[in-house]
Amino acid sequence: MSSTSLHQRPLHNPLTDPNPLSPPSSPTSPKPTLFLQSRTTLFLLLSLLVILGVFYPYIQFPQNGLLSYTSKTYSPFESKWRDYSLSKAAAFVAKNNTLIVCIVSEAYLPFLNNWLISIVRQKHHEKVLVIAEDYPTLFKVNERWPGHAVIIPPVLESQAAHKFGSQGFFNFTSRRPRHLLQILELGYNVMYNDVDMVWLADPFPYLEGKHDIYFMDDMAVVKPLNHSHGLPPPGKKGRPYICSCMIYARPTNGAKLIMKKWIEEMQIQPWTRAKKSNDQPAFNWALNKTVAQVDMYLLPQSAFPTGGLYFRNKTWVKETKGMHVLLHNNYIVGFEKKTKRFRDYGLWLVDEYSSESPLGRLD
Repeated sequence: MSSTSLHQRPLHNPLTDPNPLSPPSSPTSPKPTLFLQSRTTLFLLLSLLVILGVFYPYIQFPQNGLLSYTSKTYSPFESKWRDYSLSKAAAFVAKNNTLIVCIVSEAYLPFLNNWLISIVRQKHHEKVLVIAEDYPTLFKVNERWPGHAVIIPPVLESQAAHKFGSQGFFNFTSRRPRHLLQILELGYNVMYNDVDMVWLADPFPYLEGKHDIYFMDDMAVVKPLNHSHGLPPPGKKGRPYICSCMIYARPTNGAKLIMKKWIEEMQIQPWTRAKKSNDQPAFNWALNKTVAQVDMYLLPQSAFPTGGLYFRNKTWVKETKGMHVLLHNNYIVGFEKKTKRFRDYGLWLVDEYSSESPLGRLD
C-alpha cells in the first residue's frame, strides 16, 4: 500500500463548496498546512530509509565518527587476477601438456610452501598451478609467483574451518573432483597432491604405461614389494581404501568418468552432523563402481606410502630405505601436530629453506 493511500485528503463536494481550493474560514477547521507537513515528513522518512538500505553496504564508519562513502573497486592487480580464468592459467603453467595441481586456502599456505620446496628440488615446480579457495591466497601467490594461482568461483569464505571431519573441510574437499574434471576437459594431464605431502624423489618415472588414472593406497598394512597394481579389493565397508591425496589422471574418457562418478557419489553422501563425511569415501565408491570401465593403476607402496605406514612402522622404513618418493603426512589431525611431525622427521623445510620456494618466506 502506498503512503498516499494511508493519508487521504478530506473529500469536498464541489456543489456545496464554491471555492474548494481556498482554506476554510471556520476557526475550528483543521489547518491544511499541518496535514501537508506531516505527509511531507513521512515521505522524507521513507525516502531516507530507502537510501540507507541501498547505500549502507558502502558506508564506512571510521574511528573519528565521520561517515565516508566507498564503492567496491579493485586495484589493477586485484582485477587482473580476479579475471584470470582456469583455461588461461593452465595454458600459461602447463609443461608437456601436464599440470601439477593443489587446492589451497589461506590457512594452508605454510604447507603449500613446504610442499613447493620439495618439488623445486625435483625441478617440476614450473608446472605447478595453485587453485586458491579464497582471495588472500590468490593474491599472495600471484604477488610472489605471477600466473601460478587461479580461483574458480564460487569462492569459499576466507576464514572457513577446515578441520578434518568438519563441514568446512567437506566443502573444501568436495570441490576437488569438479576442479580436476575441468582440467581434464581442457585436455591436460593432471597430477593432484594434498599440500601436506613432501616429494623425496621424482614421481613421474613411476607413472608407467598409458593408464587412465594412477593413485596410492591409504592402508597401513604392509604389501609385498611386487604387489598387484590393480584396484585393491573392497574392505569391510564395501569399498577399497585408496587415498585421494595423490592422483594422476590423463584426459581420457575413463578418467573423466571417475570424476563425474566421484561428484555423483558426494551428492549421494553429503555432510551431516551425524555422518561427518569427506571426499575420500566417495572417491573410493567411484573407483569401485567404474573399475570394469576404467584402466586404473595402483602405485607401488614402497614409493608412495601412507602416513600410517611411514611414520608408524620403523622396521618397514628401514627395509625400504631409498625407495620412498612421496610422503603423506596423514593419520594425524591438526596443523600443529602435522607441523611437529614434519619437524621431528626433518621434513619441515620452510624453517631453513624457504628461499628455495618461488613464494619465498611467508610470515
